[in-house]
Amino acid sequence: MIVFRAPEDVPAGFGPSVVAIGKFDGVHAGHRALVERARVNAAPAGLTVAAVTFDRNPLSVLRPDLCPENLVGVTQKLQLLAETGIDATLMLRFDEKLAVLPAEDFVDRVLVRALRARTVLVGADFRFGHRGAGTPELLRTLGAERGFDVDVIDDVRAIDGDRRVSSTWIRELLADGDVETAGKLLGRAPSVLGEVVHGLKRGRELGYPTANLTTDLEGFVPADGVYAGWLVDEDTAHGLRPGIRYAAAISVGTNPTFDDVPRRQVEAYVLDETDLDLYGHVVEVQFVHCIRGMVAFEGIEPLKAQMADDVHRVRAALS
Repeated sequence: MIVFRAPEDVPAGFGPSVVAIGKFDGVHAGHRALVERARVNAAPAGLTVAAVTFDRNPLSVLRPDLCPENLVGVTQKLQLLAETGIDATLMLRFDEKLAVLPAEDFVDRVLVRALRARTVLVGADFRFGHRGAGTPELLRTLGAERGFDVDVIDDVRAIDGDRRVSSTWIRELLADGDVETAGKLLGRAPSVLGEVVHGLKRGRELGYPTANLTTDLEGFVPADGVYAGWLVDEDTAHGLRPGIRYAAAISVGTNPTFDDVPRRQVEAYVLDETDLDLYGHVVEVQFVHCIRGMVAFEGIEPLKAQMADDVHRVRAALS
């Protein structure tokens, strides 16, 4: 997948294309439905498939007080979009300049001149342009004048409860530690991405050495607790690409037994590995099943006994 960072980066002659537009926070089942429809629409005529998205939530510029935490970072978003099989992504920097760009100028600059759109796909709640003046209806009007069609894609809804699949719902689930349901809505295990850094080495002293992730990581960290999941070692020597996957017992929290970790952290014990050197590696930690909540123990021995039980339950959950 080709990545462009501005309309001016798109080479002359790109397209013609079918374009899916959205924030794509999480690239969840609803987003994937949009992208899949774009691929289907493009196939008969052999058109290029492109996504247009943003490097941050527009609310971080427009209404920072209302902006939620992102489900994924930019690196994760691009990786997930690439996995859908599309040809290109235009990752726009959402800043004050873009925020005041009139809807008509957005269409002309991005969709018409840069991507040579023939069909544009959006969700029913899509808004664009200065003060959100651009609606799907306006997009249809502009498309009729400029030579592209507009397809508004219906929401994807859960069978139980008929709730719309959304990034908001997934955040709620992760905040409650329900990584399994969140994974169903995402179509994959929820995950975080970050560099392995040196910690207090307490896990090693207890017989369970962990890979401690930097607190400056990508992705939404679920509720404090212990999870079964996977650690994927990402080889960054020649660009981000999937590496080796390890079964892992994952801890999220501030280590209440010792009360010496000031900020929430993610650490993963790779099952049956006591000398794995991942310092400096970028790793993805995937959360599959919640084992238990985070509690403080009265002493080292109860903690070690619980950790042994955690590992046993993690092994069973991933088998």
